[in-house]
Amino acid sequence: MKTAQEINVGIDTGKQQLDIYIRPLGEYFTVSNDEQGVKEAVRRIKPHNSVRIVIEATGRLETAFVCAAARAKLPVVIANAYHVHNFAISTGKLAKSDKLDAKMIAHYGEALKPRITEIKPENIQKISNLLARRSQLIEMRTMEKNRHSIMPKECHRSINKIIKTLQTEIKKVESQLDKLIEETPEWHQNINILLSVKGVGKVLAYTLLSDLPELGQLNRKEIAALGGCSPHEPGEWRLPGQTQNTGRSLQSKNRTVYGNALSHPVQPQIQDNLHPHGCRRKIKKSGHRCLYEKANHHPQYHGEKWHGLG
Repeated sequence: MKTAQEINVGIDTGKQQLDIYIRPLGEYFTVSNDEQGVKEAVRRIKPHNSVRIVIEATGRLETAFVCAAARAKLPVVIANAYHVHNFAISTGKLAKSDKLDAKMIAHYGEALKPRITEIKPENIQKISNLLARRSQLIEMRTMEKNRHSIMPKECHRSINKIIKTLQTEIKKVESQLDKLIEETPEWHQNINILLSVKGVGKVLAYTLLSDLPELGQLNRKEIAALGGCSPHEPGEWRLPGQTQNTGRSLQSKNRTVYGNALSHPVQPQIQDNLHPHGCRRKIKKSGHRCLYEKANHHPQYHGEKWHGLG
C-alpha cells in the first residue's frame, strides 16, 4: 500500500518576488510579491494539501502572502530566519540562491515540523500595525527631545513644533487603537485580566496580546521561551519541533517589555482573579520575587492558561 506523501512548502521572500519550492515533489516556481502574484501562489499551492507552508519572518515582506494564505485556510509557519540558517549550517548546505533558499526552508519544515503559526484576524493585524506606528512616533519624539537638550536656543522653537506634532499623532494613533480594541470582543476579558496586574497599562496589554497571541494557551515556560525571555539552558526545554532556546524573533527594544511583563510579580489577589477556583502553590523563589502556580485548573482558562504572566 502506497503511503501518502507529506507535502512541505518553502517560500523565500524578497521585496520583488516569492520563490516557492514544494517538497518532495521538487516543484519550483516564482511569483511577484504583489497582490496578483500572491493570488497565483495560493492558487498553485492549495491543491497540494500541504501539511505546512514555511515562510521566513522578514518584518513586513511576508505579510501579504501570510494574510492571503490565512484567508484560504492554508497551514502557514512564520519561521525565524536565524533558526532556518542554523538548520542549513547543520545540514552542511550553505550554497545561496533564491531556489536553494526556498528548498532549504521546505526541508526545515519537513525535518523539524515547526508549530503552525496562529494568524491574526484582520482587526488584530491592524492593531499590530498601529502599535508599530506608535513605537515609531515615540522614538521620533524622543530623538527630538534629545536634540532640544543639546541644540542652541534658536533651534528650540522648531524642535518644540515637531514634538507637538508628534504628540498629536501619538494621541490619534492611541485613539484608533482604543476604537479597534472595542471592536475586538474576543480581547475584552483578556485585556481586563492583564490590566488588573500592577504596572501593566493599555499599550503593554495591547502589545502582549497582539504579538503573543499564544498567551493563555501555553504555560509559563512555553510562553517565556516563545518570547525569547527564558533563561533555561539549551536542551532543557523546548517547544515541539524546535531545537533549543528558540524564542520568537522580537525587536530588541521589545524584549525588555516582554521580559518584564512575563516575569512580573503577580500579587496573590490577582492570581485569585485569574484562577478563582484554584489554590496557590509557591513553586520557586528568586531573590525578592516569588512565582506562583495554580494547583487546580480554572475551567474557563484550561489549567495553565495565564501562567505566562506569573
